[in-house]
Amino acid sequence: MDGVFAFRPEIDAYWDFRIWMDVDAELSVRRGAERDQDWAGSDAEAIHRNRYLVAERLYLDEVDPLPRMDVIVDNTDFPRPRLIKG
Repeated sequence: MDGVFAFRPEIDAYWDFRIWMDVDAELSVRRGAERDQDWAGSDAEAIHRNRYLVAERLYLDEVDPLPRMDVIVDNTDFPRPRLIKG
């Protein structure tokens, strides 16, 4: 199972093993904008920067999921993920 905001308190207890795919915020915006270019057009970057990135920052501040991760993977170099924790 994967999902955005999957470690919110109301569902966090359902996970037996937690993996966090870590990537720099700006790289995430670039990747998302490129991926969603077909449906979002010229708004793709703004959608990722002003909606998704803002929501992710709020989630990280409110939920602080990283300390509960069993594994953290640095996914900066997509073809060569690197294990950070676990």
